[in-house]
Amino acid sequence: MKFFIAGIMQGSKTDVSLHGQNYRDALKESLQKAFPDSVVYDPFERNKDSLYYAPETGRRVFLTHNQMCGSEIDVLVAFVPEASMGTAIEIWEAWKNGALVLTISPMATNWAVKFLSDAVYPDLDSFQAALDSGEIARFIAEANPRSVKRSLDHFDKLINAK
Repeated sequence: MKFFIAGIMQGSKTDVSLHGQNYRDALKESLQKAFPDSVVYDPFERNKDSLYYAPETGRRVFLTHNQMCGSEIDVLVAFVPEASMGTAIEIWEAWKNGALVLTISPMATNWAVKFLSDAVYPDLDSFQAALDSGEIARFIAEANPRSVKRSLDHFDKLINAK
């Protein structure tokens, strides 16, 4: 099983700075404990200086991570305490390609969170409780990630509905 930790980095900041990234270590440790045979990929872990990358390097890293979410993972765990465009793209890529999307966010009514998440947890504590209880392991086993590519075949019906 392959997990990808998506989450806010820059968010809406307009300067060269990041939101706190401590949540990543906690999530990685918890996921590895709950799923000891899994691979947990944290994009920040390998790209701590990404704000200072040359444009070509930054673009390559950004697009590679989005490609990973679309084709190489089974479960995306997204930490979204506030809006994050990069995380929204990662959620979309994972969702449309059949990966399970577990979102940690108080923004349960945000359409990207609401419609593209297989489960939403309001905060890190509730996610941790679901991991500890085995709820997430059962959910993953029942959902069978990557078993079906999600379809947008009904898109025309949606845009033409009145």
